[in-house]
Amino acid sequence: MIDLRSDTLTQPTPAMREAIAAAPVGDEQKREDPTVNELERRGAEFLGHEEAVFLPTATMGNQIALNILGRPGDALLVERHAHIMLSELGGPAAHSGLLTIGLEGIHGRFAPEQVVAEIRDRTSVHVAPTRIVTIENTHNSAGGRFWPLEEVDAIVATCREHDLAAHLDGARLVNAAVATGVEPARIARAFDTVTLCFSKGLGCPLGALIAGSSELMAQARRGKHYFGGAMRQAGIVAAAALYALDHHVDRIEEDHARARRLGEGLVAAGVNVDLEQVQTNFVQIEVGPDRSGAIERLKEHGVLVSTTVHPTIVRAVTHLDISDEGVETAIEAIPAALGALSAA
Repeated sequence: MIDLRSDTLTQPTPAMREAIAAAPVGDEQKREDPTVNELERRGAEFLGHEEAVFLPTATMGNQIALNILGRPGDALLVERHAHIMLSELGGPAAHSGLLTIGLEGIHGRFAPEQVVAEIRDRTSVHVAPTRIVTIENTHNSAGGRFWPLEEVDAIVATCREHDLAAHLDGARLVNAAVATGVEPARIARAFDTVTLCFSKGLGCPLGALIAGSSELMAQARRGKHYFGGAMRQAGIVAAAALYALDHHVDRIEEDHARARRLGEGLVAAGVNVDLEQVQTNFVQIEVGPDRSGAIERLKEHGVLVSTTVHPTIVRAVTHLDISDEGVETAIEAIPAALGALSAA
């Protein structure tokens, strides 16, 4: 079975398991776990910020960021199909009392003018003042597309001009950095806060970071306890993340190349794939109105894919457990399952 449902499905490599087994540990809540401390030090540097805090998940990181950047009754601006909007169970409202305003995006991105148009009068006692802007890079629901650097810079500049906090949901930030050809810190450092997930393309069993200024991260550590994310001997998990920083960052490019090969192979076989969307490790496949039936037929042919926010589209996601051979097998199996005609 070629499992292309998500890059969250990766298994720890044997070498990563060795790093986990050998990790020195301590009480993480008391800042006495040397492996967690080292990950936070290196993670802050990796993301271009003063300090970082280790967390169980990036969703928790996003919610902590919003909690410390806003106040109950403030408004949050985010693209309407972003993870924070669709997949975090109304967390901004439930946890922090924020009004979330979904902006209409193009390929998961929105323009500075859209931000300015939604800025509310902060002197009014009748409206929720706009306080936070969040972008997701890469954007999951947009098929793993990344934000061009000039657009990232323009959004942050707009936030600074209008005294808005800026948060980067960087769950797949490494994919964005590799695709853009820059270091992750180049994208992340201008934001007030940034999150990074280790359990996607970086191949860890769990774990995430939130990074920002030392002042904000002092609040984030409190938020970590508030949201139930404090741990004890967490070095066994942090060791996996340290291993990933050393060994799984550069190899992200392989995932992108395999996704490109998959997309091109499917197009050649007559499958409806928009190659312009294949920018990182996602391939969006148009399967028509009977999506559930298509997913079942693909499974019968040995390929697992997942749904998307778009009702006629499924996604195939490459990751470190998908080999070149697996991609070639999928290129044969997917057209057969969907009944696509061979280009030959």
